[in-house]
Amino acid sequence: MSERMNLQDILREYGVPLATLSVTASHEDCLRIRERLMAIHSVSQGTSQGYMEVNCTFYIDTHDIDRYINGELPNLAEIYTFPEDVKTFEEE
Repeated sequence: MSERMNLQDILREYGVPLATLSVTASHEDCLRIRERLMAIHSVSQGTSQGYMEVNCTFYIDTHDIDRYINGELPNLAEIYTFPEDVKTFEEE
């Protein structure tokens, strides 16, 4: 099962987040994603686990999807942002 950091762990390790972004999906979307992830596991005869990687880098695996569908999790993932994450781009 994947390990999710809880807010207490986040506070202890990184401090107070500037914002928390919640990631959700429809039941049908979850089932489609889960099917693709399980196919990787099946094709590899259980030696590999499928997961989704999004550019902001958080991981969603089949355990996350199952727990979300069953109502055990309020969302698929949470992205915590901190003041030091805010950058400035200077146009030339």
